[in-house]
Amino acid sequence: MTTGIIILVIVVLLAIWCVSLYNNLVKLRNNRENAFANIDVQLKQRHDLVPQLVATVKGYATHEREVLQRVTEARTAAMGATTINDKINAENALTSALAGLKVSLEAYPDLKANQNFMQLQNEIADLENKLAAVRRFFNSATRELNNAVETFPSNIFAKMFGFKKEPMFEVPQEERAIYDKAPEIKF
Repeated sequence: MTTGIIILVIVVLLAIWCVSLYNNLVKLRNNRENAFANIDVQLKQRHDLVPQLVATVKGYATHEREVLQRVTEARTAAMGATTINDKINAENALTSALAGLKVSLEAYPDLKANQNFMQLQNEIADLENKLAAVRRFFNSATRELNNAVETFPSNIFAKMFGFKKEPMFEVPQEERAIYDKAPEIKF
């Protein structure tokens, strides 16, 4: 009788422990998805501002069509992306295209003095800062999920229930050299 109670208590405790591990994995996955929803809000604002920036720049930089076309195409691809991984890749392309636009604009002092352009540039800079913050939060949530998916004993349940290691929102390897280079400051 006592042995049966002990076995029952052990089984109940194991069941509670297993449920707890599973629930933690679900919570971490949902936290990551919520973090990406925050990124989506910022990306929507970014996508709304880009056409305004492009329209303002077009008036000044008519011969920079290639750069403007890259920005427009990258924005379209980013808006059409459906999965988290596709959105990460598309947004990295848009970030790269916007960086190319910034470099091209250095040749237009009149444009840089234009009130509308300055306001748009400030809004985009503010938005990029907010994006950086929510990306850090997303990567933190992804790291927590990945740690749970890869560490023992939760990795056993993760594999059983289809949880897997998820990618971070990172700068692509081929663009790292651009971001590692110190910016040129000219007066």
